[in-house]
Amino acid sequence: MQRLGLGLAAWAAGAAVAWADPTADIRGEMPDELRAQLVRAVGESEGPPSNRFEARRRARSAAENATALLRSEGYYQATVQDDVEGEETPVAVVVVVLGPRFLLATPTVTWTDEVPSPEIDQAARGELDLTAGEPGRAIDVIGAEGRLVAALSRRGHADARATPRRVVVDHATQTVEPEYRIDAGPLVRLNGVRLETRGRTNPDWVDYLRPWEEGDVYDAEQVAELERRLLETGVYDGVGVALAPAEQVTANGHRPVIVTLTDRPRRILEVGATISTGEGAGIDAIWTHHNRFGRADTLRYQARIANIDSRIGADLSLPHWRRPGRTLTLSGAVVNEDTDAYVRTALTASADLRQRIGRTSYFTYGVGLDAGQYQENRFDPLTQLPVSFDRDLVILTARGSAYTDASNDPLDPTRGWRLFVSAQPTAVAGEDTVLFVRAEAQVSAYLPIQDDARTVLAGRVRLGSILGGDELTVPSDRLFYSGGGGSVRGYSYQGVGPRLPDNTPRGGISLFETSIEARHKLRGALGAAVFVDAGAVGFEEYPDFGDLRFGAGVGVRYDLPFGPIRADIAFPLDKRDGDADFQIYVSIGQAF
Repeated sequence: MQRLGLGLAAWAAGAAVAWADPTADIRGEMPDELRAQLVRAVGESEGPPSNRFEARRRARSAAENATALLRSEGYYQATVQDDVEGEETPVAVVVVVLGPRFLLATPTVTWTDEVPSPEIDQAARGELDLTAGEPGRAIDVIGAEGRLVAALSRRGHADARATPRRVVVDHATQTVEPEYRIDAGPLVRLNGVRLETRGRTNPDWVDYLRPWEEGDVYDAEQVAELERRLLETGVYDGVGVALAPAEQVTANGHRPVIVTLTDRPRRILEVGATISTGEGAGIDAIWTHHNRFGRADTLRYQARIANIDSRIGADLSLPHWRRPGRTLTLSGAVVNEDTDAYVRTALTASADLRQRIGRTSYFTYGVGLDAGQYQENRFDPLTQLPVSFDRDLVILTARGSAYTDASNDPLDPTRGWRLFVSAQPTAVAGEDTVLFVRAEAQVSAYLPIQDDARTVLAGRVRLGSILGGDELTVPSDRLFYSGGGGSVRGYSYQGVGPRLPDNTPRGGISLFETSIEARHKLRGALGAAVFVDAGAVGFEEYPDFGDLRFGAGVGVRYDLPFGPIRADIAFPLDKRDGDADFQIYVSIGQAF
């Protein structure tokens, strides 16, 4: 019987990268998976040995690495012999005779200092996940120790640590018996938050965000949740959240959580430009104030001059408003929309509350008020003739939506899915009176075709319906339109769907859109995409699938640290009078 200390060095040799020419040939009967591990363990060489002396040196080095790997896999009685074959072209050889594989005996846990409660002791041992009779692999023994310490930490023993383990390898019984020696440390109870930073943030507001009460048992997930709550505000360049050292306990034996915040610049000026053949050009300027009121707030002033949508306005975002995870957004703007279907000049104001659920999901509810003048080109279903009219309207909208993101990246997803649904009960007053509900849903999914996600198949479906209104009475900006870079590429903005005799888009009270896109990484940061989009606008409450319009095209993607830049060229497959031969779109982020 011998006592051995197992460590990472015993098995890490198996993680070496395998090249075309291994340092030595592996000989002997063994499973294919183990042979592949040994090939990786012995390492690679740049070329054949120049002489027998060099071949012998390589064989001995390879034998040492092979022995370490075999022991880590439980083969403690394996025979490993180095050899050299050939005179003029010598070859390093390692001959392996495995012998029996040692099996795990029942592991034991010894508490070296602090001892947890019987309940925590039992729960922690239950997470060892080692079963007597399984192969005595070092990686399993080491992993169990990590799980044991993590289990203690999750149950309030934040200072739990492992002292050197002892592993008994018994050659008589051919077993491996690990003994874990653990210092559980004291059960930690939390105090409040101590803000150690310079900046404008109010310490009382940070303390309000903590998800625990004073005296609660330490929970690493709750400490991580505080960090998430601070990060999601978007006003800090750096957020640090950590349990105070053991010597900093309060008089009642509790430990505070230390928070450090690095503020973003208080004022930021951003200028941007967009251009597309279908939607024209636009220039945006945004003046942002961060943390003006000391509670991670964001105040933005925005001005936009564009062919279609120009506006000037401001919005105030108050994260964690009256409860953690809920954001209040207040906004107001003067808007001028000049589209082929209508011209709208209006004052807008809104208040919305967004409540986060989990890490990537949320629901939003709020109210919006618009007051302005509409110049509309419409179709009268009674006379079957185009009609133009101006009207002053006041529109009150209650709105609710929900969003969940199960993808792996917000700007360039390669796997997972997303779902968005919304409903907007709306009351219109002024020169017309109408009540209706505008409902919409969109789902998108991403499937990697190769293991490294070099090729990704992406798809989306969008449905919309207006209940309780008709084409003539619903305000033009609340109707559904399709066409453009975010919907059916190849057509101009609002270019899909029925039109008036002068090619003015009619808009509709139902919508169907779908897209499928194949994205492929070419080399470095460069990628390519091919896609097909389809869409239809209808005049009934359910979508009209009989009037689908299709567009197809290709694009290039260039990855930057913040996400891909997208450039697409698309062609209408159902070209009508007034449609351009192609459309070009340039933007940041994937199309969906």
